Amino acid sequence: MIRVAIANQKGGVGKTTTAINVATAMAATGWKVLLIDIDPQGNASTGIGIHASERTSSSYDLLVDQMPLAQCVMATRIPGLDIIPATVDLSGAEIELVGVDNRTDRLRTALAGDNGYDIAFIDCPPSLGLLTLNALCAADTLLVPLQCEFFALEGLSQLLQTVERVQQRFNKDLGIVGIALTMFDRRNRLTDQVADDVRSCLGNLVFEAVIPRNVRLSEAPSHGLPALVYDHTCSGSKAYMALARELITRLPEQRKAA
Repeated sequence: MIRVAIANQKGGVGKTTTAINVATAMAATGWKVLLIDIDPQGNASTGIGIHASERTSSSYDLLVDQMPLAQCVMATRIPGLDIIPATVDLSGAEIELVGVDNRTDRLRTALAGDNGYDIAFIDCPPSLGLLTLNALCAADTLLVPLQCEFFALEGLSQLLQTVERVQQRFNKDLGIVGIALTMFDRRNRLTDQVADDVRSCLGNLVFEAVIPRNVRLSEAPSHGLPALVYDHTCSGSKAYMALARELITRLPEQRKAA
């Protein structure tokens, strides 16, 4: 199973929207996909249609109680896509994990072995605490959503430094599969400038597919649906389908490197 962490310590960059829609697009192409929500806010769980009252087990049980993976998984309405949802209990997990052995390897241990999935996407919280560190230690590679604004560049610099430290101390095989530009607005000159700056600095690491600002992308989570299901013809859905196609072409390289 390929393990992809979707992380950015800055909130509001489209991280969860990216996780939901890329996972849906991959499932639509025949991949057996697992989405793991380790954000205490549980937005990925809600956005995929799993209400809080339905979450009988969660990523908290997986990380803290070390419940077997198969017992934490729930099916979604999307064929080929399962989820390990998040609950409010996860908000205390970082404190509970501080004193335990192998606190950074809980998720890696839980995902080890053959579990029937082709790929797992790990939706991380907007911080660089123990939950995100668990994801980075467990992941083969990292997908970084980056909002096209100035302050996002500062956050990206900090994240890349963190990745380097994780590679040195915990997971030498961690790679970066790509940076996805999100909330792109061609009417805003600053958006173009930020995109140009990111591409000039990071080159081919930046995906060609760009996710635009799109009302339908914003509406979809309130219906408990990925945008690709809510409105597959909107510009946001088409952009995520293009991103998933591009991601698939990069994954074999990452898997071979790992």
